[in-house]
Amino acid sequence: MRTVKEMSRLTGVSVRTLHYYDQIDLLKPSLVAENGYRYYDDEALVSLQEILLFRELDFPLKTIKEILKDQSYDRDQALSDQIRWLEIKKDRLETIIRHAKSLQEKGGPFMTFTAYDKSELDAFQAEAKERWGKTAAYQTFEEKISDDQFVNMQSQMGDIMADFGKLRNKSASDPAAQAQVKVLQDYISDHFYPCTPEILAGLGQMYVSDTRFTRFIDQAGGEGTAAFVSCAIETYCQ
Repeated sequence: MRTVKEMSRLTGVSVRTLHYYDQIDLLKPSLVAENGYRYYDDEALVSLQEILLFRELDFPLKTIKEILKDQSYDRDQALSDQIRWLEIKKDRLETIIRHAKSLQEKGGPFMTFTAYDKSELDAFQAEAKERWGKTAAYQTFEEKISDDQFVNMQSQMGDIMADFGKLRNKSASDPAAQAQVKVLQDYISDHFYPCTPEILAGLGQMYVSDTRFTRFIDQAGGEGTAAFVSCAIETYCQ
């Protein structure tokens, strides 16, 4: 058993943070002595390591708590996914470093901003609970996608949203807009998971309620594209 101070020295997590994790029921001490001292066993240390990996991937504490407490949570599968996500993050950082060096050494183009895009990690986070569950959608996703394919999918989704942008001055019920919704639904079903009307409707709401997705879609198709896509999906699902 380790005291909270020993836990802090071992992991680099402050005592105050460990107390806060206890307070929000994210990481409880294994034992609280009569004098109020907190003690942590090896299992608690493993749980803290899991939390720190999720935090390295910028997961909110609330989401981490939900994931860890989900009965379908698979520690081994989560670790595999975390490794894959960290590799994606590493590749992204290496791209940014190369871009920065090109600016410094070769006078590279200052208007190239794709190196800073982290929407693939944001999208992963939004779907973490479903993907780590033992659902048919999760299993289908795992069977279909490889690391290289996933890295390329962001630009393909951007192309789909750019096509929506070309239609955004039309009515959301316009046949061309409705056909483009079908393109989006088929793409998600083919590359991620079965995109049922219920899932599609939820995505349409998320495109305007989550600023990360709104920003990505509007960057691809122009200002107002996310709202147009959301309306087009709502019409399609009615």
